[in-house]
Amino acid sequence: MPTTISIVVAFVGLFFSILCKADGGVPTKGFEHLALTPPRGWNSYNSFSWIVSEKEFLDNAKFVSEHLLKFGYEYVVVDFLWYRKLEPDASVWSSGHDVIDQWGRPVPDPGRWPSSRDGRGFARVAEQVHAMGLKFGIHVMRGISTAAVQANTPILGAKGSPDTKSGRPWLAADIAVPGTECKWMTCCFMGIDASSEGGRAFVKSLYDQYASWGVDFIKHDCVFGVPDLRISEIELVSKSIAEAGRPMVYSLSPGVQATPEIGSKVSNMANMYRVTADDWDTWSDLETHFDVARDFAAAGMIGAPSERGRSWPDLDMLPLGWLTDPGAPVGPHRWCNLSPAEQHTQVSLWAMAKSPLMYGGDLRAIDNATLSLITNPWILDINAHSVDNLELQSTPSHTSSKSSRFGLSDCKDEIPRRWSLRSVRHSQDANQVCWTSTASSERRWRKGEELPLKCLHWTPFASGSQVANTSSRMGFIASPPELHGCLAPVVLGISNTEVQQPSMQNVECSSEEPNQLWHLTAEGRLRNEHTGLCAIVVEEGERIWVARHSSGLNLNLKS
Repeated sequence: MPTTISIVVAFVGLFFSILCKADGGVPTKGFEHLALTPPRGWNSYNSFSWIVSEKEFLDNAKFVSEHLLKFGYEYVVVDFLWYRKLEPDASVWSSGHDVIDQWGRPVPDPGRWPSSRDGRGFARVAEQVHAMGLKFGIHVMRGISTAAVQANTPILGAKGSPDTKSGRPWLAADIAVPGTECKWMTCCFMGIDASSEGGRAFVKSLYDQYASWGVDFIKHDCVFGVPDLRISEIELVSKSIAEAGRPMVYSLSPGVQATPEIGSKVSNMANMYRVTADDWDTWSDLETHFDVARDFAAAGMIGAPSERGRSWPDLDMLPLGWLTDPGAPVGPHRWCNLSPAEQHTQVSLWAMAKSPLMYGGDLRAIDNATLSLITNPWILDINAHSVDNLELQSTPSHTSSKSSRFGLSDCKDEIPRRWSLRSVRHSQDANQVCWTSTASSERRWRKGEELPLKCLHWTPFASGSQVANTSSRMGFIASPPELHGCLAPVVLGISNTEVQQPSMQNVECSSEEPNQLWHLTAEGRLRNEHTGLCAIVVEEGERIWVARHSSGLNLNLKS
């Protein structure tokens, strides 16, 4: 992948303040110093998915304390499903394995978190993290678990009764709202009635418990972005954290299709809010972040003042180093797929956009190059102390075979893609399917390996005894000549969720494999019916970001 970074340094005799004055809400007492610069730390998701154990977590925390704390990395965060038992049939999308207490609140799986067996939850882990000079964070889901609803547990601290006639106490079923299941984990969580006495009491009991454990950072999932936006619950959680009396950085996720307009609704209540879907180690993921980062920077959202200190658009964790796969029930087992130049581009963009820096790889196996990258003093200084961060310009490249890449789309773009069939005389590629037009509004699929092509060899599909017709709208796409195979999209992870990783792969051609069959629609889309993904051609260009620094540094990032 042709990716370059250019850093131009110029010293001038001016000094710019680190934090510019701006209008905003009055900070909540005790929270006004939270996240004055983008938070940094380590998160378990990219390396352990949901199965991280107490020992694995504390081993990584120890590395942060010994090697990264001096560079400002201070938070260590247990990502999702720490309450799910690691059993043979347990997975991201399976119910019936979550551990809850008598009030329907999640508690750590004692098999993976043995220090929780005394009923103190994460308190002992937090104590060890604090003793290392670090701060402790956890991931939580919105609403209430289906385990609590099915058990119909009572609500701690709820006053009155949902039924004035019987006078019975509030129960989980009284606050759960059917039909509001989390879109990417429909089996296990649903929304609550945040306006009810029972709903408010349940959320208060959650954050009172987290405060008693010594939690310093909350990553609240399935509440932000277009599919799962829950402003009422964000408001209630922000208030409950304040009332719990322990300062906690409040982070929102996942941020699918987030816009500055949506971000403006939550920036006064949260310190971080994700503005993209899950980011993994493919160039397609990384490339989509440029537009999102540009839009939030142009809207003046970077470091906006809030009731909780400051808030930061979050581009997601850094999936570098020793990793696992999305939704996989295994720990780290492979190295990052991004090239060294792409990794430099990612960290530079995160710094220029002033995104929180949360490293995702297993630190027990970090290599010197990656360690040097995430501790680069210029990068970290820009991330913390730059101002006026903006994308200066975006320029398209010349249309040539070297400046186009074959990729995947979710087929939901409003402007039809213009693929068409053509015959090429006196060529071994007698039939081709070609991309005949582009649109600047193209929104690329967030995952996928991409190959440098515009026209692809087309083999018409014949069913049974039917003779293949060269004008057939069903067919197979050949790989580039040097690869000798066929192209097919493959989806790893959980289908139809954000926990997935579609990629275009070169495979041995077989008419028996459904994922190799493509349909050229009347609208000019090239659709793979097996996965529901569409083929696109992405034209490369150059993106240039600039920022000013308190020392007078001008940084110029090109990609």
